[in-house]
Amino acid sequence: MSKLDVLADERSFDRYRSERAARIEKYLDAYLPAEDTPPATISRAVRYSLFAGGKRLRPILVLASAESVGGNIDEALPAAAALEMIHTYSLIHDDLPAMDDDSLRRGQPTSHVVFGEAIAILAGDALQTHAFRVLSAPRGGSRVPAERRLRAVAVLAEAAGASGMVGGQVADLESERRPANAETLEFIHRHKTGALIRAAAEMGALMGGADERNVGRLRRFGEEIGLAFQIVDDILDVEGSSAVLGKSAGKDAKAGKATYPGVHGIDAARARAKELTESALSRVASLGQAAHPLVALARRAVNRTC
Repeated sequence: MSKLDVLADERSFDRYRSERAARIEKYLDAYLPAEDTPPATISRAVRYSLFAGGKRLRPILVLASAESVGGNIDEALPAAAALEMIHTYSLIHDDLPAMDDDSLRRGQPTSHVVFGEAIAILAGDALQTHAFRVLSAPRGGSRVPAERRLRAVAVLAEAAGASGMVGGQVADLESERRPANAETLEFIHRHKTGALIRAAAEMGALMGGADERNVGRLRRFGEEIGLAFQIVDDILDVEGSSAVLGKSAGKDAKAGKATYPGVHGIDAARARAKELTESALSRVASLGQAAHPLVALARRAVNRTC
């Protein structure tokens, strides 16, 4: 492929990502209560964090996965919205003083800095419950069979709970200021970050009507990209700046957290991220041209600088 072909591909994906993100934003805005809906404080707090920016990687992955198996974007939007609500709730709680104690997220003051800890906790709780409401009973109904929507609810609950993201967060907290080992590090990354990315791909497959073979392929794709994404996040925490990242750089080292560069070194971390990405792309090769957005999304996720 020539440099011009690569550039054309990048521009095409930029348009794809921009269009899909706009659809997601519109859906989220229409679903959530307006800022002045009583009690207005919680309505404002929920919207503050959900619309604070971000790449919308996870919900776009839901849509791209659905499209890769011939699904309809509109039918996948509730799953995409639910996934982003869960992700945002996790960030609100992750930033709390009792957790990572971070004051900057997506280039803005974190929720607890703006609204106080109690409202921040409740905003996260509200987003979590909103997520399962929109996924199980989307406004306007859904043509996706009820059994598939029920499976998507189970996938999201597993990925977000103690067997997924929450479990990873617990292991992350318990590993602070302790000697890190590769096994614990892998567990943290696959659960705290990887679980939701894996769920995004699997939920998209379910909403898109994929057969069981392709549901499995997309689940494994998401699992490998999720781990690669977190490895890159670890690298950026070492090499990036707060201004570029939109969050506090170097916080993992300050907190004594287990990271891939810390355990394996920067070069090995980069090599592992590349290996995982190539393996993930092989999972969706059989989907042909329909998987091009997935391929581009995966490469962007692991080649990013912020």
